[in-house]
Amino acid sequence: MTGRVARFAAAVALFAALVAWSAGPTPGAGAGSDLAEARRLFERNLDAIRKKDRDAYLACYLQSDSLARSGPDGFRLGYRTLAEERSNAWPNVFDARDLELVPLRDGVIYGTYRYRVRFGDDESSGLSERLFVRTPDGWRIAMTSAFAAPPGTTPPPLAIVGATLVDGRGGAPVRDAVVVVRGGKIECAGPRVRCTLPAGIDTIDARGLWVVPGLIDAHVHYSQTGWADGRPDALDLRARYPYAATIAERRTHPEWFHRAWLGCGVTSVFDVGGYAWTLDLQAATRDDSRAPRVTAAGPLLSTLDHWLNLGSERQFFHLVGDSVAQAGVKELKARGSAAVKVWFIVAGQRDFDAMAKDVMAAGAAAREAGLPLIVHATGLAEAKAALKAGAKLLVHSVWDKPVDDEFIQLARANGTIYCPTLTVIDGYVKMADAVRTGVAPTIDDPHQVIDSTTWARVASTATVARELKIEPRPRAQVEERHRVMNANLIKVRDAGIPIATGTDAGNPLTMHGPSIYAEMEAMQAAGMTPMQVLVASTAGGARAMGREAEVGTIEPGKAADLILLGADPTASAANLRRLRWVVRGGVARRVEEFRARR
Repeated sequence: MTGRVARFAAAVALFAALVAWSAGPTPGAGAGSDLAEARRLFERNLDAIRKKDRDAYLACYLQSDSLARSGPDGFRLGYRTLAEERSNAWPNVFDARDLELVPLRDGVIYGTYRYRVRFGDDESSGLSERLFVRTPDGWRIAMTSAFAAPPGTTPPPLAIVGATLVDGRGGAPVRDAVVVVRGGKIECAGPRVRCTLPAGIDTIDARGLWVVPGLIDAHVHYSQTGWADGRPDALDLRARYPYAATIAERRTHPEWFHRAWLGCGVTSVFDVGGYAWTLDLQAATRDDSRAPRVTAAGPLLSTLDHWLNLGSERQFFHLVGDSVAQAGVKELKARGSAAVKVWFIVAGQRDFDAMAKDVMAAGAAAREAGLPLIVHATGLAEAKAALKAGAKLLVHSVWDKPVDDEFIQLARANGTIYCPTLTVIDGYVKMADAVRTGVAPTIDDPHQVIDSTTWARVASTATVARELKIEPRPRAQVEERHRVMNANLIKVRDAGIPIATGTDAGNPLTMHGPSIYAEMEAMQAAGMTPMQVLVASTAGGARAMGREAEVGTIEPGKAADLILLGADPTASAANLRRLRWVVRGGVARRVEEFRARR
């Protein structure tokens, strides 16, 4: 008998056996008892997988040649093949939700559950089936299967129960709240008396925790690494780390940063300037619960003819004249950019008025294309010129002078959002200090999410820097800039200008992911209240990205992007470090899942 014929014969035998088992009467008075017995077995089976308990796992199955199993490796028959499988083939993460059971006949129960498993860095999700049968030796599993979920499948429903809800809108926290999630969206959020638990829904017991919207960083750069190899204009290590290879690595492995962001509770980011491939991240992350939602601006228009490009691809286009502005914006629109970013740098011999005129032309082209204008402008003169050009988002503080009444009036008239980006300059100081002292810089990584490659390169900073000679940035200058930035942030806040949190992640030692914590704490140290910081880091970021209808607050109909904290974020921004769970698009993960292997 050939293998194919043998398998067919075995399948026929299995079918005959199942028919025999199910040939009794339809479910009657004993159905409730059968369901309870099958559910207990179901839960023991899944618990054995969680605990990696092989003996308990095998005890759940029918010890018969008719035991049927199907999965990624195809169809298999017989208990012996199950018992002989490698004992170490357990998932690193096993999440089982949405158990459903239905009686078919007396003594026969069909059940399913939704699974999410991870082996190393490979994760998959789908539906798994069980057929439970009553035997003389008790209830056993006679058939098991697993089917991967097709792309776009919504996660199972979930309820977060008992947490204090801080919804991101600035209102008073709600104690002992319930958040119901269905189809990856928030169905209900509020006190128990308003949000009743649907029968049978899986729950997270969140008593003693705080539930807040997922954090949003409105100023990041996936084209930059968080170290000097991504910004050789800060510390030129291209002889050891060729720039083209660095950018190719970044393009190939966006998941390094995806994990770091989610592992710090950041569920959406705004990439406000980089190579054109960053635009592809928008579609790639839309339905990927393992990545933050990425909104991207793509290549920048720059008043400075910057050399930080590749021979075959540019991330900076030199903004000189109306024709460049119009052509650049047209290309960005065609490529799917979410905004037009201008790098307004005053340098070289160019006349300021000429540069301001070019920024004005970029703003006009952006309006015509229906794209918001984002401007990097750290000087008061540049910032006001940017506002006159129609800037909707300023992604840096004004750090040279106090903002004046004209600035405030222009920002109000535009509906401009102010992204202070207070801490990025400190990374350059730390890099210079490493050169000066010969001691590697420390990394603030409370959840251990930084990838091993970046971690090792940062640790090598002092060693490779010995081959170079650079002067540390004068600390007095940095301190003065911080003083001005802090004062301007509070003046902007008091004027009612909306604020969005942004880190400029990717710059040297401003790490993707953990840098959000230092930025939020600096905003509080400047004078913002913890609640104001939280709103800027959630609803404010969503508004900056133009996605406030989708994310940023915990409201019915919005995406279920949430985080659970072990301490009160309205008491201190530092408590946002106390991360316990991350929910992205309705998929809940413990923070430990994001830990990088180093």
